[in-house]
Amino acid sequence: MCHLAHKCLCRAGNDTCKATAATCTWRAPSTLGRIDMAASRLPSHEEQLVDADNGDGSASPSQGAGACGGYGSGIPVVDLGVLINGVAEQRLRAIRDLGRACEDWGFFMVTNHGVPETLREAVMDSCKELFSLPLEEKKEYMRAKPMDPIRIGTGFYSVVDAVACRRDYLKMFSHPDFHCPAKPAKLREIAMEYSACTRGLLLELTKAISESLGLAGGRLSEALNLESCFQILVGNHYPASSRPDDVALGFAAHSDHGLLTLLFQNGVDGLQVKHNGEWVLAKPIPGSFFVIAGDQLEIVTNGRYKGVLHRAMVGGEQSRMSFVSLIGPCLDAVVAPLPEMATDGRGLEFRGIKYRDYMQMQQSKTLDEKTALDVVRVQHHIDMSTCQGGST
Repeated sequence: MCHLAHKCLCRAGNDTCKATAATCTWRAPSTLGRIDMAASRLPSHEEQLVDADNGDGSASPSQGAGACGGYGSGIPVVDLGVLINGVAEQRLRAIRDLGRACEDWGFFMVTNHGVPETLREAVMDSCKELFSLPLEEKKEYMRAKPMDPIRIGTGFYSVVDAVACRRDYLKMFSHPDFHCPAKPAKLREIAMEYSACTRGLLLELTKAISESLGLAGGRLSEALNLESCFQILVGNHYPASSRPDDVALGFAAHSDHGLLTLLFQNGVDGLQVKHNGEWVLAKPIPGSFFVIAGDQLEIVTNGRYKGVLHRAMVGGEQSRMSFVSLIGPCLDAVVAPLPEMATDGRGLEFRGIKYRDYMQMQQSKTLDEKTALDVVRVQHHIDMSTCQGGST
């Protein structure tokens, strides 16, 4: 049963919350359960292709070269219960803090989010079961292209990958139309409920983010047509290493193509975010979600809020798994900076682009930090006649 705040958000065509069969209530819980899931070794898709052996392991991975982090690393924390149910003064302070998190980090943790721990465990277990399926039961989706609604693969997009990434993935579009592999059979119902619950959570955060900009709560939703928002669910599996000291790139540095991304993991760290030029290891508060600002938030806010660079490092004898729920604008929405974000002499930083076109471009190219965003960035030409001290 998904518990999301003041009204049922588990609706949209055939995407109905099946946990209650008809109704869904949302309340922000006061306490959250701890993630405590075994990270046993799964074979990668590449290993299955060469019929490699499957083993077990229990060592802890390294956090990766050049990264600092931990609970004291300063990653902002947002209490959704305060954003929704706090008294006026508390809520204003929470919205102001949320705005600073989006501006300074583009990344934060959210607590009291209302998504049951049992549902998170169920979706992770189902994803784990999918990765364990024989290759012949998955290969139908391993030939998929970037805009196909179900994809299973390795790396980012193997056709264009320039850097080897130790990552297997499942990607499935879940809104406005829901898609899911046939196996494992239980995945469909679980993923459908998880999609609806996390979509409601992300839309509530979007409303608060809109307010943090000094706008009406529905302004971003209106501009991006979020009633018909795009949503994708992504399961990631980073295979264990046979060498405990081996630290490698699980997924290259990038920003996400969407608006907001919600992520949780199986208890094995590895997510790093770039903050003030340094890589920071993200260690979650038990039961929380990570929230990652994406490129569409950067565009629509005219660069005030940044899509954060992040990557995954892997190592040790435990597999790492994460599960992602990402929302973006309606695929046919043209995303451009809001006029309200181009005041005080600040010019437009980005040109408008249809979200579908942006997503297809980003998903079809070699993953290279924020180069996709650079394509829509307005180049401001400097009048050299006004420059002092230049060389010829």
